[in-house]
Amino acid sequence: MLDVRRLRLLCDLSRLGTIAAVAQAHTYTPSAVSQQLAALEREAGVPLLERTGRRVTFTAAGRVLVTHAEAVLAALEQTTAALAAVATGLTGPLRIGAFPTAVRTLLPATLVALGRQHPGLELTVTELDPVAVPAALRERRLDVGLLQDYDVAPAEADPTLDAVPLLDETVFLAMPAATPVGDDADPLPATRNAGWVMASPGTLCHTVTLHVCRSAGFAPRVRHQADDFATVLALVAAGQGVSLVPQLAAADPPGGVRLLPLPTRRRTRVAYRRGAAAHPAVAAFVTAIRTATDEFLAR
Repeated sequence: MLDVRRLRLLCDLSRLGTIAAVAQAHTYTPSAVSQQLAALEREAGVPLLERTGRRVTFTAAGRVLVTHAEAVLAALEQTTAALAAVATGLTGPLRIGAFPTAVRTLLPATLVALGRQHPGLELTVTELDPVAVPAALRERRLDVGLLQDYDVAPAEADPTLDAVPLLDETVFLAMPAATPVGDDADPLPATRNAGWVMASPGTLCHTVTLHVCRSAGFAPRVRHQADDFATVLALVAAGQGVSLVPQLAAADPPGGVRLLPLPTRRRTRVAYRRGAAAHPAVAAFVTAIRTATDEFLAR
């Protein structure tokens, strides 16, 4: 019989590439991970990995097992969802991961609705950059999370996760209201020599800003770094630079800010582990946050 926990380690090795990375993801030692994978090989009865010095590669049998193990893990999620569906009432933890703007604008109403309809749920919110959500879902630190990508920086599909659309937004160029605006339909080239308020390197917002500016023929001159859009807009209002701001964050801008729509779009999805779509708590969250999103946009 193949141990499910060891199968999960094997899948993580396929995704992360090194035993050290798997150990870090699970807070194990590399030696412990190696021992568990060796035990899995004994259970399978065939070599799964080939070791050359400190590196490991998958054998043909190892690659086959990874493919089937991902299906097994998804089936376990479906089984958990089915059992939860026949239980009386929704109870237990629901761990939610979301980016700061959504935590501020969408989640309060979502949490109130879930708490009223399903008081047995233990709701926990963690504020995360979207780039950190997939790993948190795979490592079971989250049950649902909000993912993002942009039309100019589409995300690669993750075979271990499923997701449903939530929001498609306009992205605005935010600039001080006193800044002259030319007649050009594309306002970006006029910001070539402007100071920019940028998100931290490694975040999706930072990557997209670089991409958008480079597509306009220049590299942004970073003046300030801020990851919270309320702070970004306050800096823009104070004449400290320009920035890119999505519609959700620009719903109530401070005075002194001009917002110019760009063709760029930001897309938000609700994600969960593959097989978990039918879990009543996941389904309830999707319904609640969609309702909260519709109501927020209507306001």
